[in-house]
Amino acid sequence: MSFKVTEDYIKDLKQMLESKDPSISKSLVGLHAADIAEILTSFDIKEVLELIESLPKNKLPDTLIYLDEDLREEVLNTLTGIEIASLVSDNMNTDDAADIISELSEEKKHTVLSNIDDLEFAKDLADLLTHAEGTAGALMAKELVKVNKNWTVLRCVKEMRRQAEEIDVVHAVYVVDDDNILLGSLSLKKLLTTPTKTEISEIFEKSIRSVTSTTEDAEIARIMKKYDLFVVPVIDEIGRLLGRITLDDVVDIIQEEADSNYQLMSGLSDEVSNDDGLFQTTKARLPWLLIGLLGGVLTSTVISGNESELILLPQIAFFMPLIAAMGGNVGVQSSAIVVQAIANSTLQKNIWRRLGRELGVGLFNGLICASVIFFYSWAMGQGFLFALAVGSSLLAVVLFASLFGTAIPWLLDRYNIDPALATGPFITTTNDVLGLSIYFAIANALL
Repeated sequence: MSFKVTEDYIKDLKQMLESKDPSISKSLVGLHAADIAEILTSFDIKEVLELIESLPKNKLPDTLIYLDEDLREEVLNTLTGIEIASLVSDNMNTDDAADIISELSEEKKHTVLSNIDDLEFAKDLADLLTHAEGTAGALMAKELVKVNKNWTVLRCVKEMRRQAEEIDVVHAVYVVDDDNILLGSLSLKKLLTTPTKTEISEIFEKSIRSVTSTTEDAEIARIMKKYDLFVVPVIDEIGRLLGRITLDDVVDIIQEEADSNYQLMSGLSDEVSNDDGLFQTTKARLPWLLIGLLGGVLTSTVISGNESELILLPQIAFFMPLIAAMGGNVGVQSSAIVVQAIANSTLQKNIWRRLGRELGVGLFNGLICASVIFFYSWAMGQGFLFALAVGSSLLAVVLFASLFGTAIPWLLDRYNIDPALATGPFITTTNDVLGLSIYFAIANALL
């Protein structure tokens, strides 16, 4: 059963902290590290440190992993390099330990690594820290189970038992040659049902998906999702086995990518959170607000340039908000579909086919919406030509917005710019300006 953090539970903990109740540790000891991390977010840093002191020593390393980055940074700042070295050495996988150490200053990193007693563990951590952030090398864990293709099943089982002592969960058994080149994987079922004198080279599976240490994290997430993988091995440029990445590591990447895209779609140029300061939040929001302001100035310029038409036919102004809103809505719908297809790698290679499809959808939807507004305008006594001008303008704007909303994300992706930019204020602002320009041009031609 999952644990739910309630206000009453937090209130009780606060009271126990204030009264220095020694039983507070008992209320935390049975919880999962993720639940403890969630609880700690409800306290200030002084209270967090008091709660951490009451945790069993084996709970703290896992709790640190689940903590919010900002809170974890505050906690780590209160610990010495020697204390952190003790924490990361205490049953923590290399990938998690490297993530924590990477957040420290260069001086503190050196102190931590030099105070880790297990030299092999320290060497693995130092190696992981050399890889660029956002790559498989920085994301992987060094702990894995591997066997040599020339071993017999009997020796393989013995070696697996020895290696498995250092790993919490054995996700896969990898087969390598004498040069540590990854050759394939070994099925546990075959291992259990094969005679003990059989060589591994006769029973291992040669087909295996892998990534190189320089593969970007977004690409790793795409590969694991596409091939339904729970774990993927990491190799270097010549095929030597370096480590492995599990699904729990990739879930965080998928969430971060989704958050980043959502913020871009909302017009935020930088990643922000609820705890960010006034300057940082303003910095993230201001650029697109200024672009929206520029779009508003251009829109007002289009309107002022058609002032004479508005004086002669004031009713033109009645439908300006409708034309602008419809263009923005259709553009966002089209771009959102394309961005989703790009993210899932399902966008057809032939962009002309996609444009043709969107043109058909836009034409069908545009005809329906244009017909509705045409009959509405005519019924309101605006006259046939005026109703025709509004209806045909709406049709043209819908068609343009469909094509524009489809093409822009694709072009951004072609030039390695995040296509999520296209689904936010960019599409809306652009369609406002061009939509009204189309509206006035058709109104001038017909009226």
